[in-house]
Amino acid sequence: MEKTENEFIDEYEIYLRLEKGLSVNTAGAYLGDLKKLFRFVNGTEKDIRTISYSDLQEFVAQLKDSGISFRSQARVISSVKSFFRFLMRGNYMDSDPTELLEAPRIGRRLPEILTLDEINRILDLIDLSIETGQRNRAMLEVLYSCGLRVSELINLACSDIYFEEEFIRVTGKGNKQRLVPISQTALREIGNYLPDRKRMVAKKGFEDRLFLNRRGGGLTRVMVFLIVKTYVERAGIHKCVSPHTFRHSFATHLLKGGANLRAIQMMLGHEKITTTELYTHLDRETLRMEILQHHPRNRD
Repeated sequence: MEKTENEFIDEYEIYLRLEKGLSVNTAGAYLGDLKKLFRFVNGTEKDIRTISYSDLQEFVAQLKDSGISFRSQARVISSVKSFFRFLMRGNYMDSDPTELLEAPRIGRRLPEILTLDEINRILDLIDLSIETGQRNRAMLEVLYSCGLRVSELINLACSDIYFEEEFIRVTGKGNKQRLVPISQTALREIGNYLPDRKRMVAKKGFEDRLFLNRRGGGLTRVMVFLIVKTYVERAGIHKCVSPHTFRHSFATHLLKGGANLRAIQMMLGHEKITTTELYTHLDRETLRMEILQHHPRNRD
């Protein structure tokens, strides 16, 4: 019996979640890109398994004509390549039509970072007299002090905090766990928040969750983004800041302070050192700007 489009997509989603260990959000992005491919395939009146390299070149041309950025084009092509590798593994195809398919070249975009002064301004203006004040203070302190992804932050459990050892247990991408050192400042903020946390009635399934919303459920990525956005605006900081900016700032400040790149890789949970090396590029750019601004030969 021939598989339908939906059956292929469902099977691929299981592969992404179970075998590749991708998060719900990442797997969803792959599937969204894949649907673009299937819309194209349906227009050719071909089966996905009979699509050729020349067909895919036309698909890429359509992506370019649609006006999406080079970065978005590259992401879609990467998703398509992943799907055809899945088809090859499942013996649905004899050859991979994406083997010679090239994505547009894109430069590595240096992430926005916050200075230590800006981070202190954000934290200092949090009103601790309001119901969620101490939670937000502890949450942003942990975000910066440990360099967590927002998904790692919102899933942090009370039992993941080791106060005496000054470590936290973090569950990252692919459900891989790592131990990350945590500052005494962050531990103090968590300690100040715990009385509020203990008074809350957690919903079923969130009994061990550290950071809860007002209704006793888990925080979402969007909630954390809005909290960060609110405080950044109040602090008068005119940068494009997201929760991930705290992670970038954590890594960059460590590197500037002389931390070993391999140690930063382990703390961030990067699978490849090349991902962490982005921060060396960022640090070099910062040094370049320092020279341009302060060297006497660069002044008018």
